[in-house]
Parts: sequence; C-alpha cells; structure tokens
Amino acid sequence: MDRRTLIIVSISSAVAIVGVVAIVAISIMTGAKSDTAVSIISDEEVSMSNDSKGVVPPSGVVGMADENTPAVNGESANNDNKENKVKNFSHNITLKTNLGDIKIATYDADAPKTVDNFITLAKKGFYDGLIFHRVISGFMIQGGDPTGTGMGGPGYKFEDELDPSTESYRAGYVKGVVAMANSGPDTNGSQFFIMVADYPLPHNYSIFGKVIAGQEVADAISNVQRDRSDKPLSAVTFSKVIVEDLPK
Repeated sequence: MDRRTLIIVSISSAVAIVGVVAIVAISIMTGAKSDTAVSIISDEEVSMSNDSKGVVPPSGVVGMADENTPAVNGESANNDNKENKVKNFSHNITLKTNLGDIKIATYDADAPKTVDNFITLAKKGFYDGLIFHRVISGFMIQGGDPTGTGMGGPGYKFEDELDPSTESYRAGYVKGVVAMANSGPDTNGSQFFIMVADYPLPHNYSIFGKVIAGQEVADAISNVQRDRSDKPLSAVTFSKVIVEDLPK
C-alpha cells in the first residue's frame, strides 16, 4: 500500500469516527431533553389538533417545555410592572355560571399581560355563553374555549408570565388558583383553569388570579357527571363574565 493510499484510508477512518461521535452526541442530547422535559397539558397533544389548550390530569404527562424561557418573559413583565406601580388585586372578575357565581381577584402585578388579555376578552363578551369543557374532581375545571372542544382559542397566542419572585408563583397551584391553560411555552389564548385541590404542577402555567368567593361552586362543577373526555354530560355555562375595576 503506497503513501497516497494510506493517507486516503486515514482520512476516511477519521471522518467515520467523527460521524459516530456526532451521532452519539445527538442521541445523548435528545435523551437528556426527554428525561428533563416537564409537561403539559393539552388536548392538542392528545388529539393532535392545531389549537388546543388543555390541562392534563395529574396522572398524565404529555409534551415538552423549556422552563427557562418562560421565566425570562415573566421576569421582564414583572419589572415593567414595578416601574408602572401596578398592584395585585386591582380587579375582581365574576364568572356567572348556571351552577352559581365564582369571584376571582386578579394578580395584576404578577401577570399584567395575562390579566389584561382576560379582561379585554371578558369586556368584549368573548366568554359569555361558553362552557367548562373539562372538569376533573380533585384537580381542576377548565373553560374558555369558544368551540367547547378544547381545541379553540381567540385566534392568537401570547407569552407566559412566570416569575419565581412573585407572590402567585411562590404559592403555586393550590386550591382556588386561576391560571392559563396552554399547549406548551408561550401558547396562551383564552382557555383557563381553576384548581379545586392543591397539586404540585410544574410552573408552566401563568397564574393570573385566585378565587375569593364561590369556591364551593367550582368544587361542585368538578364533581358533575362527565364523559370519557372529562366533558360534563350536562353543560356548565358562563352566562356572563363581569369585570370590576377596584380603586387604586
């Protein structure tokens, strides 16, 4: 074998080794991502639809989320907030349902964009006549989808607000918490859920309020008869969503 042949063989071997190393590295990265992924929710993940925003029961873990990016968004929003001196509990929102009223106080300082989005939709009458399309006893009730299927939204998506320094984030997903449902990072729309029990969900859902009256109504809704998709057999509707601006 002459010198030229040896050089060619050596180069070919080196390329092959680099290729193998690259494949192994990619495999490790993918595995790590799968192992650390926390997850979500969503009828989109279950149904493979294009606009789902659901919350998976505690026993289900679906989807993937990057915990770092949402936190940055939340922190930025909170800093802007502090400069504007926005305060939590600047609004009360009343969900008038056919099973009773649920009153929510808003975390205006912790999640200003989320609160503003919900209030804007409510004042436009977006939520009037909609249903709680997913209810799970001992976990949460979910609504805000104009299609009533878990697949719909307002026609746009906006970023998460997840700042570990805020009061709502530190409290976590305890009974009475109101948060946005989503299908992954920065996919908020109109769907939201109300916790009917404490549960250590991953911090992937922007908390924008808490129930201050009518928790028993939310609890009752979570216990209605439902089908295999956790949709109530008899519709639980919002006849009206009323926003009250409180004195600053």
